[in-house]
Amino acid sequence: MNHIVLFEPQIPANTGNIARTCAATNTPLHLIEPLGFSTDDKQLKRAGLDYWHDVNIKYYPNLEAFLESIKGENLHLVSKFARKTYSDVDYNDGSDHYFIFGKETTGLPEDFMREYEENCIRIPMNDEHVRSLNLSNTAALIIYEALKQQGFPNLEKTHIYDNDKLS
Repeated sequence: MNHIVLFEPQIPANTGNIARTCAATNTPLHLIEPLGFSTDDKQLKRAGLDYWHDVNIKYYPNLEAFLESIKGENLHLVSKFARKTYSDVDYNDGSDHYFIFGKETTGLPEDFMREYEENCIRIPMNDEHVRSLNLSNTAALIIYEALKQQGFPNLEKTHIYDNDKLS
């Protein structure tokens, strides 16, 4: 199973969009406090729309509590500072994968990244023009790469709707 982990997220719309991606992909969402907003925030619920109740959300008081809970599972730190590309990692090994994203303003703590340097992955981009990619876009891109490698387990590759525009 894949997991999205947000370290001290600050922007409710990003977390709401990520929650929607989690609902669409059956991906648990882990939130490491402190959060920069209330989970009752109107913007958060608007971004997640009516999907918020379909997301398996777990809260942790700090990074240490989260790390203790996963006990050595595959942890992938998503950062622009990583030297390994996200698509070069094999996520189809039958184990859980935890993708941890840093807070929007400062990313992940430097000492944590140095401790887990071999677990750091990045999305290639033109760093001369853009400081970073949007958090919710990055989470979607990473989770769908893992799901693609795994054959999109428990997801509908096609669906026929009552009022299907292509039928």
